[in-house]
Amino acid sequence: MQTSEKNNTELKILSAPEIIINHLKKQDVDVIFGYPGSVVLGIYDELYRQNEIKHILVRHEQAAVHAAEGYARAAGKCGVVLVTSGPGVTNTITGLLDAYMDGVPLVVIAGQVHSELLGRDAFQEADICAMTKTCTKANFQIKSTDELEFVLVKAFQIAMSGKKGPVLIDITKDTLDSGAVYQNADPIKLTTSPLSGDCSGVLSEITSAKRPVIVAGGGVIQSGAAEEVFEFSKLFDIPVVTTMMGLGSFPKNDEHYLGMLGIYGDYSANRILRESDLIFSIGARFNDRITCYFDENPIRAKFIQLDINGEEFSRNIKAYKTLLGDAKEFLRLMLKIAVPQKHSDWMSTAKSLKSCNQPHRKISDKLHTFEIIQALDDYTRGKSMIFTTEVGQHQIFAAQELTLNNSRKLIASCGAGTMGFGLPAAIGAAIAQPDATVVCIAGDGSLQMNIQELATCADLGLPVKIFIMNNGYLGMVRQLQEKRFDGRYSETAISNPDFLKLAESYGLKALRITQKNELKKAFDFAFNTKGTVLVDFQIEPMETV
Repeated sequence: MQTSEKNNTELKILSAPEIIINHLKKQDVDVIFGYPGSVVLGIYDELYRQNEIKHILVRHEQAAVHAAEGYARAAGKCGVVLVTSGPGVTNTITGLLDAYMDGVPLVVIAGQVHSELLGRDAFQEADICAMTKTCTKANFQIKSTDELEFVLVKAFQIAMSGKKGPVLIDITKDTLDSGAVYQNADPIKLTTSPLSGDCSGVLSEITSAKRPVIVAGGGVIQSGAAEEVFEFSKLFDIPVVTTMMGLGSFPKNDEHYLGMLGIYGDYSANRILRESDLIFSIGARFNDRITCYFDENPIRAKFIQLDINGEEFSRNIKAYKTLLGDAKEFLRLMLKIAVPQKHSDWMSTAKSLKSCNQPHRKISDKLHTFEIIQALDDYTRGKSMIFTTEVGQHQIFAAQELTLNNSRKLIASCGAGTMGFGLPAAIGAAIAQPDATVVCIAGDGSLQMNIQELATCADLGLPVKIFIMNNGYLGMVRQLQEKRFDGRYSETAISNPDFLKLAESYGLKALRITQKNELKKAFDFAFNTKGTVLVDFQIEPMETV
């Protein structure tokens, strides 16, 4: 470190890696998920010299992003990822897409080749800013150390403001090898987004409606507005349904809760939306998995949308009334001026629909995923839990069967539907909440997308419980082939390793279960064994969700 004199004030000249680490500390970053490479070794050397920020060495860069997502969603903070150039950063694209779709705040710091080599097909060069333009809130390429600190400040502000999401910082090798005057810039204080919309008009619409319903999306969880939604529902005595991202924002066992929307949702939730005369959507995207289940025109005619992202107002359904801003702040304002209006007859109708929610499921003498998750939910009832899922049939069963609320959270890949998400997300969640019980519900196919992260679990001794629904198929794809292609199961039967031997090779405890009467034994083993535990449930291969 050098010093210089300017206007009688001592200025510090720091290396780029020093500036990066210093600013991460100012942003209250305590964990980085990453994988080293030659271009970013200066940053890794700076990490080695300090003790405030812990680095989590994953085994694949995609897993680093998913782990940072799990951390961000469990901690309520911005996740941070550090990777090298070329394939190091291109391996993060799937994770960036996943975070972008689900509104997860991340800052991904990546190395890049020397600025003089850009555009010349240099070794491990990748035009990552062009590649990630559509799956990040913003991306920056830094070719001068002088702009590094400003970009870091801006990146965290963008990631955490409005609808949260990922930001990429691409830093050239010569920048990382240089130094600059350290401004010691403070993070930009985040402010609540300004509120825009006619609260009184919306309240008047809800009051005069005979059959209103609230749709709670992921924005309710992101803004911490669950209590306000609950109070709003009680004040007007109206039913609440959620999207998958909104699961847990409203107590599942409450009389006003009608379930999850969409093609794999609850009958009561989809039916109540069809029969409503006003939909009040709070922080929900209403993507094709919901809109395809309805005639679009009737929804549009009765659709009021509250969202922090104005782009959502015309993306899928054009609402006839909109409220732009933070859900918690808007609902607080509305509750202050609201005049209670009961909808008793409508709620009676809504409650009667719950009895129709039992799905038709094929039953054989083999073990079924829904039975396992029902038993898991009963075994852990009343306990604070974090559930993560991979993607497939098991994810839908988890969404349908788990009792979720403020203390029982589900972290799943909803917008992108990313196989390989669940295990690294569980790692991130366990690091964010070291005293929490974290369960990863996985399919045998999707788990193998990032199964190498068993090594990360073993290295860190994380208390992650991995429950594999093992049916020897890519179950959801096989189910679609059964329904749409007359059971021609093209390339959906998969071979698996012996998961017990694989777990044991990493030094982890494992158990195999084949019968329903063994479920308590499985849960006793998993939750009473220290560290990471893997349970291989051998399930009915042909079950459908």
